[in-house]
Amino acid sequence: MTRLAGARAGAPAVGGDRGGGTGRAGLPGLARRGVVPALLAGLLVLASACGVPAEDRPRAVEVPPGPFPSPATAGSTAPTGRVTQTLCFVRDDRLVPVLRRVDRAPGADAQLRDLLAGPTAVERDVGLTSALPGAMSAAVADVVGGLARVTVGQTGDDTGRSDEVLAFGQIVCTLAARDDVTTVSFLRGGRPLGVPRADGSLSAQPLTAADYLSLTAVR
Repeated sequence: MTRLAGARAGAPAVGGDRGGGTGRAGLPGLARRGVVPALLAGLLVLASACGVPAEDRPRAVEVPPGPFPSPATAGSTAPTGRVTQTLCFVRDDRLVPVLRRVDRAPGADAQLRDLLAGPTAVERDVGLTSALPGAMSAAVADVVGGLARVTVGQTGDDTGRSDEVLAFGQIVCTLAARDDVTTVSFLRGGRPLGVPRADGSLSAQPLTAADYLSLTAVR
């Protein structure tokens, strides 16, 4: 009876040991179950920091100014835009080619009118002038087969003075800069007109920019 009572009295102690063992074995499992979700949450935070955050609604993106470069294709056309025309003015008794930007390539007569109008205020500010005023009253031009024919009104006294040489040199160098012009001739009253070249001699033959090369400023 005493031993049986002792055994019964010790039974709860055995059961207590098992309960204690189960509790100690369960703690690491619970810890693991708590650590894994925490690790997953941390990884999600890192992934969101490295990537593009999701948004609930679309957001407008500002486009930087200027055109985007586009790859050239076999069927693409040449780009359109402003073009360059050459006008020859005078500075320090030298012919100076000036590049102007225009909306479209002018005809020979329109380009000659731009030349006769003289330099702009900005061009005058850098010392550019024109020898054309007073050298001739008017001039018109047309182009036939690479020859620019310039019909002039009343000119100076044809003495070959320096401003007259520069005036005709302005016209020749301006028109000769065109892609469709190779030579320039002058007419008055329907007849060939002898005009002074850079060396002072008169010529009624078609002229080129080379006839005034010694008067052309080096750019």
